[in-house]
Amino acid sequence: MLFAGAVTALPLSVFLMTQPAQAADMLGEKVGKNLQTAQSALAAHKYPEAMAAVNAAEAVPGKTDYESYTIDQMRAAVAAQSGNVPEAISAYDKLIASPRTPAATKEQMVQAEAGMAYTAKDYTRAAQVAEKYIKAGGTNPQMYTILIQAYYLQKDYANAARAQQMQIDAQSKAGTKPTENQLQLLAACQAQLHDQSALMQTYVLLATYYPKPDYWAQVVHSALSNPHMAPALRLDVDRVRVAAGLVKTPAEYIDIAELAMQAGLPQIALDVMNEGYSTNVLGHDAGAAREDRLKQMIVQTVADRKANIATAETQAQAAPNGNALLTVGYNYVTFGQADKGLQLMNAGIAKGPTDVNIAKLHLGLAQAAAGQKAAAIATLKSVGGDNGARDLAQFWVVKLGSQS
Repeated sequence: MLFAGAVTALPLSVFLMTQPAQAADMLGEKVGKNLQTAQSALAAHKYPEAMAAVNAAEAVPGKTDYESYTIDQMRAAVAAQSGNVPEAISAYDKLIASPRTPAATKEQMVQAEAGMAYTAKDYTRAAQVAEKYIKAGGTNPQMYTILIQAYYLQKDYANAARAQQMQIDAQSKAGTKPTENQLQLLAACQAQLHDQSALMQTYVLLATYYPKPDYWAQVVHSALSNPHMAPALRLDVDRVRVAAGLVKTPAEYIDIAELAMQAGLPQIALDVMNEGYSTNVLGHDAGAAREDRLKQMIVQTVADRKANIATAETQAQAAPNGNALLTVGYNYVTFGQADKGLQLMNAGIAKGPTDVNIAKLHLGLAQAAAGQKAAAIATLKSVGGDNGARDLAQFWVVKLGSQS
């Protein structure tokens, strides 16, 4: 999951071109001679000799500001190229703080400093520098990567997740989808933090942008791992499994259809059975006759429910809470009367269902079934709570958002 290369140290030419030209900027003979010696030794890769010459220049008394600045430049170059990270970083800090260094060069130095600290496994320092760079408005993607990796390798998963989410959000704002590696790293952090709700949302993104069976399986696993998952959401979890292509056996299709029947939603049960037949899972093995009988029974139930739905609506209006109105309304939607059905579902929510978040989840799904994608997404985004309804709603938000 660690996928970035380090930023390299800056070459000597960058340092020697940074100072603004000023008439008074001249090197004295002693400082100039020592720095010339340091430059020649550096070119020959004689790093101890080069650093000794830099130190000799530093020891010259009465130096001007320009001479001190030039010595810091040479020290940074020698230290960086010799691998002396602490001394290089110290010199970089002085150069970055100097008004003599142009803004563009300062940005290069910050990037180089972060890269050197990361390469030297000084992850604390690398994170500090990268964090400061990004907060100042820097946009180099490598600095995001260094920041995230530095936190991750320190096992600071909370900050690694925060930084990774920050990068993903910035890309989203720019209209760019996150990479698979970025989402994987975010998921790894969330798993370490035992943040099941956030992990669920990340796996939804992975499954949507990079559809693989393992990611869809993780979506379902994350939903089922919610310790507060409401039993009333079992059918909704299975509908996610169907949408994710994870239902593979006749027994699974039959179980889901029977759950839909128990929920009073026979058309959804029939849709599930038809899905099983269309994927050639149902109707082929020794259970084909039983499967056909179940389907015919569901077809008859759909017809009966359609014929008697007006009576069911009247009874629902008289019920003490909004649960029955929600079910009747959902049935109207599945039977092709979307406007009437959605009106009843909203009335059921206003009347007060047992769980308003589950009710909103079902309203959002009904709106999606009615072709009202924008309204469905808005409703699903309003689902809250910690009983699993919000997790499932987020799945459908991304699923619907990915459909053209």
